[in-house]
Amino acid sequence: MADFDIAVAGAGAVGMSCALWAQMRGHKVLLLDPEPPGSGTSYGNACTLATYACLPVNDPSVLTSLPSLMFSKDSPLSLSYAHALRNPRWMLSFLANCRAAPSRRIAGHLANLLSHADAGINPLIEAAGAQDLVVERGQLSVWSTVKAAEAATAGLERRRVLGVPWREVGPDEAQEMEPGLQLPVKRAVHFHAARSLRDPLELITRMHRAFSRLGGTTLTSAVEAVKASGSGVELQAEGQRVTAGHAVIASGAFSKRIKGAGADKLPLGTERGYHVMYQSEAHRVTRPVGWGEAGFYAVPHAQGLRLTGTVEIAALAAPMNTRRLDYIARKGTEMLGELPAPSSEWLGYRPTMPDSLPVIGRGPQSERVLYAFGHQHIGLTLGGITGRLIADLAEGRQPNIDLAPYAAGRRFA
Repeated sequence: MADFDIAVAGAGAVGMSCALWAQMRGHKVLLLDPEPPGSGTSYGNACTLATYACLPVNDPSVLTSLPSLMFSKDSPLSLSYAHALRNPRWMLSFLANCRAAPSRRIAGHLANLLSHADAGINPLIEAAGAQDLVVERGQLSVWSTVKAAEAATAGLERRRVLGVPWREVGPDEAQEMEPGLQLPVKRAVHFHAARSLRDPLELITRMHRAFSRLGGTTLTSAVEAVKASGSGVELQAEGQRVTAGHAVIASGAFSKRIKGAGADKLPLGTERGYHVMYQSEAHRVTRPVGWGEAGFYAVPHAQGLRLTGTVEIAALAAPMNTRRLDYIARKGTEMLGELPAPSSEWLGYRPTMPDSLPVIGRGPQSERVLYAFGHQHIGLTLGGITGRLIADLAEGRQPNIDLAPYAAGRRFA
């Protein structure tokens, strides 16, 4: 007899969602993480349930604008050349997926998954008693140059074709919606169906309380290794041994460090993201506002104003890049006017496959090992539906979504 029906390695937005869904289904669930739930990469996100975010980072514009993205001091992208040279296959696969046909295909798969996102997370919000954390004011995207505004057209039309609702907003209306904007707004779009959270960490904390209240068990240890057999999985966690019917690998960018899980054989990379917080400045915006050219969001958070985003391709263990923080702070003043000194700064590790699609499904070595990682920028948004799909797989149910596009064995370039 196994100690648990399901053991989940990782207590971020995705892992916590997997654990809570399984516990709500009546399973005996163990959640393992060396840190408090939601305190890792899930802590520092843009607070947005971004159901509109079907356009992958892999976009044809990356190929045409690669030199300026790599070398301009105003670029939202930073690349460690040493890291790129050490990981040429990941980089080449990422760039191959930036071609028009693969990019369109990826967008379609993301849109399909995102269309189920609310159905996945809403039951968790209800179970956590966290309805008060949800804000329904949509998300506003703005562009400050004519060139960028025109370049956004193809992506916006692609979203419309894929079923994402949005409406064009004139510059005057954009200023009325967000009076704090200091940018010359040349174009604005309101994703009115999107929602945001006052505090994502508080949501995950409440989800964990619900998990515990329903009988879930938490072990404050890192899963170091798993060993699957025909009857279950043995997990080694900092000197402790536990057994489960199924093991869920949901440790984000750290998933490939778990020996025996098979994730180390996958091209799992890291898009490092940053944020700066300004206490008592949350009034600067009333909803998440994305600045297209700068590649970041201004977000009203329960603890203040959060400026978050950009992409840094670098090693997981590389030190914090203060130039990324300086970039966000500088662009923040261009966007919103003078700001005080930041009250805190943060670095997180977005787990990213070279095709920008998550890995959801059974591991290639054993059907007892389930994968739930690689959600890049939208782990908070997709955590709920991922948790529901993982619960289906653990129960032997046929999920209502075709998981082939997200399988570990798919072709990545």
